[in-house]
Amino acid sequence: MNLSRDKLLLYAVTDRSWLGEDSLETVVEEALKGGATMVQLREKEISHQGMVELARRLKPVCASYGVPLIINDDVQAALEADADGVHVGQEDLGVVEARKLLGPDKIIGASAHNVAEALEAVRQGADYLGSGAVFGSATKTNVSCLPMEELKRICAAVSVPVVAIGGISEENAGSLAGTGIAGIAVISAIFAAADKREAAARLRATAERLAERREET
Repeated sequence: MNLSRDKLLLYAVTDRSWLGEDSLETVVEEALKGGATMVQLREKEISHQGMVELARRLKPVCASYGVPLIINDDVQAALEADADGVHVGQEDLGVVEARKLLGPDKIIGASAHNVAEALEAVRQGADYLGSGAVFGSATKTNVSCLPMEELKRICAAVSVPVVAIGGISEENAGSLAGTGIAGIAVISAIFAAADKREAAARLRATAERLAERREET
């Protein structure tokens, strides 16, 4: 599908471990009110059926704000919940297979850690790429930092939008200026914040400034 770059400005990736007594739906809505433009349901510690049920609860929340809901890894869950798409990693079901299952109208994102992976994902039909970890990762201990120069090369090499991920916060996001990214994907910067709506609003403003600087170059 043709995915507009502005949907990737502020990509909120869920992590229920930060939520305490709050429901995921409530917290996601706070992020949406603050300006999140895409939501990825990424919960590694639940079953397939649990993912489907969560997705079905989140979809109407996201839809009410006109924001796509993407499922991490589990293509079958995206199909069963009628989510807006799926994001697949290098070790997951590939882009081609995901497209066969989900059809032409769903969003399919793919992780890419270098130019070769990026070009292959686009060749297979990915609508966008997620590249990182740009500042390390609190959720993945087996990944190394992606150099800024490689991020620039990835963005320059592909025709689809690229979102940066990995340890991004309001404090360090500005250093991504000039890389060519369409937006930033964040987890704890929103979900661990005391005021999630306000955190999302500040990050959205930062992402918009990055987009403006990209257009100026």
